Amino acid sequence: MPSTVLFDLDGTLIDTAPDFIRCLNELRQAHGLPPLLAPHIRRSVSNGARAMIRVGFGLEPEHPDYLAKHTAFLDLYEAGVAVETTLFEGVEGILNDLEARGIPWGIVTNKPVRFAAPLIQALGLEERCATLICPDHVTHRKPHPEALLLACREVGANPAAGVYVGDHERDIEAGRNAGMKTIAVRYGYIEQPECVDLWQADIVADTVSDLAKLLQ
Repeated sequence: MPSTVLFDLDGTLIDTAPDFIRCLNELRQAHGLPPLLAPHIRRSVSNGARAMIRVGFGLEPEHPDYLAKHTAFLDLYEAGVAVETTLFEGVEGILNDLEARGIPWGIVTNKPVRFAAPLIQALGLEERCATLICPDHVTHRKPHPEALLLACREVGANPAAGVYVGDHERDIEAGRNAGMKTIAVRYGYIEQPECVDLWQADIVADTVSDLAKLLQ
């Protein structure tokens, strides 16, 4: 049995895309722009607010209008982090199984704690999650292993016997850097799903059902 199973958040454990899509299109509407189609936004969600501003307005951080739109987007998102967000279908069963087997599970994310903490609370995960590690808790973000190693210490797990699950190349790199087994999930927010095979994960799960079988 693994000593612990740690999950990335957006695109791995929970489907946050609907609220990202809603907030970005609300911001576009405020600027007199038509809404974008959901699939166009969805595949960039794992890259965070910076990617949303790029997708929604074609702006990079050095543009003079970027900061105002970035701040406005984050304010909209903070006001409604769990309006439409849910666990991916089938994930509840995975968590129930881990808990039944006495395997602690946790979350290691690049999502700031101001969004991640109220989100997991709204979804009823706060008391079940053995650890939540955000960039606020460490010096280095993923793919640096610091966050994963901190999570393992908090749950009393040996990293070499632990598993990290993610939907981004940086997740897999972070897991490898921490000496953990890695599972890449192709069902997440991935711009080029075929590239997942190049990430050097120990295993690739195409669906939540595949992930459940692997963790069993």
